[in-house]
Amino acid sequence: MTGHAERPLLFLDVDGTLLPYEGARLPTTPQGWKDWQEASNPQLARIDRTHGPRLLALPCVLVWATAWMGDANEVIAPLLGLPQLAVAELPDVPQEFEAGALNWKTRALVRAAAGRPFVWVDDAITDLDHAWVSTHHRGHALLHRVDPMTGLTATDFAVVDRWLRDRCAGAEPR
Repeated sequence: MTGHAERPLLFLDVDGTLLPYEGARLPTTPQGWKDWQEASNPQLARIDRTHGPRLLALPCVLVWATAWMGDANEVIAPLLGLPQLAVAELPDVPQEFEAGALNWKTRALVRAAAGRPFVWVDDAITDLDHAWVSTHHRGHALLHRVDPMTGLTATDFAVVDRWLRDRCAGAEPR
């Protein structure tokens, strides 16, 4: 296995990825989203705590890529048994999302990867994001969309794990 500095990055979203939306009443205001990111959010009980050890077993460097920003280390990491993770520098979350537009995180994550192989696990990845990354990122990248109603599943972990292990072994993407 390659050294820590050479390991692929895994950019990890929270909402809809680690925190599934199924049955949730989602916030509709900026204050509502701020409250959502508090430890008092009852939806946090839906987080699958087995995800922490599974994430730590992946051959990569975990990085938060979420609107939660540093709050992910304060609220989500302890629930999953994760250490403090680096947080990707992202632009401000847009007040409105334009249909058919590039994801608000895409450019920032490609910049953060700086040519290094990366996986991006998120519930809001589109074909436009795939096309933009393939044009603007000089390294390997796996953009893996998760179903926001269920969040990460064993199948998602298997896809990500295989891709990462192929990168560590020097194989071409599958």
